[in-house]
Amino acid sequence: MPILLFLIDTSASMNQRTYLGTTYLDIAKGAVEIFMKLRARDPASRGDRYMLVTFDDPPYGVKAGWKENHATFMSELKNLQASGLTTLGHALRAGFDLLNLNRLVSGIDNYGQGRNPFFLEPSVIITITDGNKLTHSSGVAEELHLPLNSPLPGSELTKEPFRWDQRLFALVLRLPGMAVPDSEQLGSVPTDESAITQMCEVTGGRSYCVRTQRMLNQCLESLVQKVLSGVVIHFEKSGPDPPVIGEDGLVDPARPLSSFSPQPWHSCHKLIYVRPNPKTGVPVGHWPIPESFWPDQNSPTLPPRSAHPLVRFSCIDCEPMVIDKLPFDKYELEPSPLTQFILERKSPHMCWQVFVNCSGKHSDSAHPFGYLKASTTLTCVNLFVMPYNYPVLLPLLDDLFKVHKLKPNLKWRQAFEMYLKSMPPYFLLPLKKALRMMGAPNLISDNMDCGLSYSVISYLKKLSQQVKVTDKPSSFLLVSVTNPHD
Repeated sequence: MPILLFLIDTSASMNQRTYLGTTYLDIAKGAVEIFMKLRARDPASRGDRYMLVTFDDPPYGVKAGWKENHATFMSELKNLQASGLTTLGHALRAGFDLLNLNRLVSGIDNYGQGRNPFFLEPSVIITITDGNKLTHSSGVAEELHLPLNSPLPGSELTKEPFRWDQRLFALVLRLPGMAVPDSEQLGSVPTDESAITQMCEVTGGRSYCVRTQRMLNQCLESLVQKVLSGVVIHFEKSGPDPPVIGEDGLVDPARPLSSFSPQPWHSCHKLIYVRPNPKTGVPVGHWPIPESFWPDQNSPTLPPRSAHPLVRFSCIDCEPMVIDKLPFDKYELEPSPLTQFILERKSPHMCWQVFVNCSGKHSDSAHPFGYLKASTTLTCVNLFVMPYNYPVLLPLLDDLFKVHKLKPNLKWRQAFEMYLKSMPPYFLLPLKKALRMMGAPNLISDNMDCGLSYSVISYLKKLSQQVKVTDKPSSFLLVSVTNPHD
């Protein structure tokens, strides 16, 4: 169920008129309506939820949130007026807080227990602004700053105000006041040079510099295609570049390794598509992406996590591993310099392992949890997510079924126990479930431990009870939230 949050600039500068005779605010309202009509062509849009936030001072900026229906949204949109300051940072923070309000109730972020791509609430934030200087009560700002402090309980658990399934896009209106000759060539619309562009790119989105109505329509068509079910991951190369492959698909010893200078494919901030189950409409998966720390039962707090996990990949060619009946998760990567580089190597039968730093039991250790692999047809690159340290587990399970016929000896049991101790404790539950599906239900004892301290578990439970969506979604900004650590 995608969430589409429109953040509309209602600063006084939006009253300026364009060559069309309409104000920028009129253009913004029309753009929202056009987007909704374009989106309605997709049958998947039936589950969409629309929200409307403006640059008005909190809490009055939230015009339509969790409780409002479509009619209220349209009425609030129609009645918008431009009169305030360009308080983009505060408005963006209010928008993200509104989106995150429900996450603490649902437990979708699964703090301290691994990140499940199939636990997601895909959100697209579309900001429509004139890109003017950022003004607030104390003056003019050159850079965009989001308030660090949020009234939302639990916001300290993530370093950024956004989450990995929330992407920001900006339509920056640059329509002139007088008509100019239409020499426009329709092609890719350039990004804007205003303060919001960097924020868009950080979330996995982008900005559009809009100079004509025709260009605006083109941007809206593009934005409708951005409503995708997925999460943003930061992929980064670890270790040396791979050897160069020649035209025949073999390693070319005559050509040197790539230079050590950074290449665009070395570091990519891109979406992985999380497809819903065609029958239920809900994504299904088995394995989490590891946390970048080992859960400590003695720690009273959780370290704050980055919104986007940093997944490192090694360029050493490995054989992809799978065994009968063991579930794995497969996610297609959004096209990027990394996918292009992997596809150009034309090695669909080899893979590159992925891992998360500091995910192992010892602070500097990390074992692979999956791999990147080109599809057999070389049309896309997929991320396969497996059990943690799968190169050790899969041969053990293969022996269990083929050699020991589900009656393992002492040596096998000791090796399996060693493996379990090296695996983050939050992998125990999905592994137990997978083994049950495979026909080996009693290998892991029932007295499992999630690895978190009692105080952390209590705090997370308290958060979900504390944040309740009220009749007016903006009222959480008005209420003085008690400090959960008191």
